[in-house]
Amino acid sequence: MKTTWRLVIKLTLATACLTALASCARQDIPVAAGDPVVTIMAFNVENLFDNKDDPGKDDRSYLPAAAKQSQAHKDACAAIDSDYWREQCLHWDWSDQIVDRKLSAIAAAILQVGNGRGPDIVALQEVENIGILERLRTEYLADAGFIVSALVEGRDDRGIDVAFLSKLPLAGDPVLHDIGFTGDIDDREKDTRGILQADFRLPDGTVLTGFSVHFPAPYHPTAMRVDAYRRLNELHAKLPAGRPAFAAGDFNTTTAEDRREAMLERYARPRWTVAHEQGCDGCRGTNYYRPNDSWSFLDMILWSPGDAPGVKTQWRLRPGSVAIANRVPEQVTSRGTPARFSLPEGSGVSDHWPIMMSIESQ
Repeated sequence: MKTTWRLVIKLTLATACLTALASCARQDIPVAAGDPVVTIMAFNVENLFDNKDDPGKDDRSYLPAAAKQSQAHKDACAAIDSDYWREQCLHWDWSDQIVDRKLSAIAAAILQVGNGRGPDIVALQEVENIGILERLRTEYLADAGFIVSALVEGRDDRGIDVAFLSKLPLAGDPVLHDIGFTGDIDDREKDTRGILQADFRLPDGTVLTGFSVHFPAPYHPTAMRVDAYRRLNELHAKLPAGRPAFAAGDFNTTTAEDRREAMLERYARPRWTVAHEQGCDGCRGTNYYRPNDSWSFLDMILWSPGDAPGVKTQWRLRPGSVAIANRVPEQVTSRGTPARFSLPEGSGVSDHWPIMMSIESQ
């Protein structure tokens, strides 16, 4: 498995917004003053693709119109069952201008946090490759101070990967862990992502382990998400005593599934603090499913201070710091739900809202 990650030493100190879109937030989401405080965001960016064909990946929808004229392309699109996805494959013009609009929209959502500077760590989902991630970091977030882009190419058939951006330096090489599904899942594994582990150096020298996750989609069997939770917990259990850790991303656990299967009670709360349960007043969820008129926290941040018998760590979840970052107007539909990125106009941002929390040293 090819490892692709990048660490840039030089920091950029300017704090001006990069684009007109990035400055249009209704109201910045502040990060409380005090040192040290570290803010973490989970953000499913919904198909952050470049417009070049990645060999071996099914990225046909994310090509410019000129590259979609062959009969082979049209035949491949015609085989898609979903009307919506078939339309994307055939007719979306993923032009340079649209890629720019998508990157600008994502940057605006990230920069609404921390007085226009963004969080310290972002766990991202649905990123095509290190190239588009580096464009986001170096062109659209250049003044935010991110020094790390971490992405390890996985096996998802569509080519979407989990990743990190960080202002904190790495304390080792990032590793992508396979989940290792059990039972008979036919060919469903090609529609899944691994768990990306990265170790970061906190301001006081403490190592913080982060896991960026994107669990199997809700239309896959519950057992596949159970396998993903179990694998995450196995990785967490292997960390040294006293190691603070977080898992952030799209867990794809709907409200209905959690009620039916007690997913968080069985697989999250025994090892982790579920951040949005510690105070996210008025938060309905990060994703809205219109057919059922239902909200879910598909996106979560799980936190563990690393306490163990005889070991008590200094880093704690900061009270009152958990929030959904949805104050950029382009993120919200007229119905008050997440505004997915749509063509041809290039409106919206993502069908998920970011969630954030801060940790502090005591």
